[in-house]
Amino acid sequence: MRVHVLASGSSGNALVVEGKQGAVLFDCGLGPRVLAARLRAVGVDPQSIVALVLSHEHTDHVKGLPHFQKRFSVPIWATPGTWEALGGVDSCGELLTLGKPAAVADLSVLPLPASHDAVEPAGFVVEACGLRLGLLTDTGVVTELLLERLSGCHALFLEANHDLDMLRFGPYPPVLKQRIASRHGHLSNVQARDALERLVHPALRQVVAMHLSRENNRPVLVEQELGRVLRGGPAKLCVASQDEPLTVHLEEGRS
Repeated sequence: MRVHVLASGSSGNALVVEGKQGAVLFDCGLGPRVLAARLRAVGVDPQSIVALVLSHEHTDHVKGLPHFQKRFSVPIWATPGTWEALGGVDSCGELLTLGKPAAVADLSVLPLPASHDAVEPAGFVVEACGLRLGLLTDTGVVTELLLERLSGCHALFLEANHDLDMLRFGPYPPVLKQRIASRHGHLSNVQARDALERLVHPALRQVVAMHLSRENNRPVLVEQELGRVLRGGPAKLCVASQDEPLTVHLEEGRS
């Protein structure tokens, strides 16, 4: 199985999971030209996309949705709250229910309740071919429920948005700093580390740090913080970028 982070950050988010029946796109926060270019860069034919899954309605996750709806006649999955925030269920729309797995092409997608300032935001556990992937960005806390549902993943795509000191002493206005650091904002490097300490296990193979802030974080800080948990273990760590796609290869059928 191949997973491609096409972009991750406050300017646009998109991730692709390649299944046997085609590619499933998670979020569509890139314009059509950039999306097509990133897909080509990782060897994915745009016409192979068989579904789109939305985590929530914020612009950096749905900016490319209007063009996508015009070009692709494939199912678009979102929670009722996200559809409501987008103005209603699309003609190709499908409903995700938090806590209930959905069959999206040949993937099993379990939407999980995230804690973010959106109407009904979701993280996901994706299962196929004996592999289990956890996708969690745009959440201010990692609840016990999230930790329980994300346990046993072979790969984790986990938000590490900001360094606490960089946010505290950085240029953002106080109200924005408060929003980011709140329970409905974004995970800090320390929060991501604490969650990873609870989620690491012998079969975890890959951790990808996601949704880094350009202004309030640095890849080296994330690597130092999360690397403390993974040091000496089999899991690899990498940091997703806003500007360049990243591909993760996972061997199927291994526990």
